[in-house]
Amino acid sequence: MLGNFLIGLREGLEAALVVSILVAYLVKSDRRHLLPRIWLGVGLVVALCAAITVGLGLQSRQLTFQTQELVGGALSIVAAAFVTWMIFWMATAARTIGATLRGQVDQAAGGSGWALVLVAVLAVGREGLETTLILYSNTRQATGGTAGEQTATPILAALLGIAVAVLLGYLLYRGAISIDLTRFFTWTGVLLVFVAAGVLAYGFHDLQEAALLPGLHSYAFDVSDVIGPGTWVGTLLKGTLNFSPQTTWLEAAVWLLYVVPVLALFVRRVRRPRLPAGAPAAA
Repeated sequence: MLGNFLIGLREGLEAALVVSILVAYLVKSDRRHLLPRIWLGVGLVVALCAAITVGLGLQSRQLTFQTQELVGGALSIVAAAFVTWMIFWMATAARTIGATLRGQVDQAAGGSGWALVLVAVLAVGREGLETTLILYSNTRQATGGTAGEQTATPILAALLGIAVAVLLGYLLYRGAISIDLTRFFTWTGVLLVFVAAGVLAYGFHDLQEAALLPGLHSYAFDVSDVIGPGTWVGTLLKGTLNFSPQTTWLEAAVWLLYVVPVLALFVRRVRRPRLPAGAPAAA
């Protein structure tokens, strides 16, 4: 699924960039002895995200259908909020993230150095938590919201994206390749606006399934006869844009009310003029 691959690539590259900045700064400042604390923080984040993922999967099996839909809908809305915040945060902070992280490292290393574990956890943990919630939501969409039904496709797609991101992060750290990060985060940000819109709309569909919101069988359009959910076209559209052949009026309204203002604000944000040549440059 392209959507999950994109999430894994985007979030993984953000985390890889953060880790590479931390590692490179410690190496260049001759503080290699503190590197294990960075890796300890990264390991704690990975373990925590894995535990949350397993916990969500196990817990969903013990819930009634209505409760599953309520929990799934709420988590989808939270995941969409995380993605939205991440899109705008990276559009703003990409130019100053290096200087910010180096300042945090200097402050944390000033004492015993164990505060670097917390720096790594906080710096990488956001991406890990976002990825966990989004994958949980997208996995539910791929299985039709049925907790007992499993599919490895969303997880494998995200893991592939993360693997590519780790490789790119390593090559960037070694200086083997150069990527226009501003352009990368701009284009992936635009794509993620549509991914987040689909996640948000499906979250409201879950709440309709749970009978919390009305209009479950009131469709804005129904093209299931043309684009069946099991066809390759339906699978492609579902995996990329979270498209549903049977879309309720509420889902369609939520999708439009999200995409139009968020996309406009994002384009406006990234089109702001850069700092003048004499202004302090960010790494």
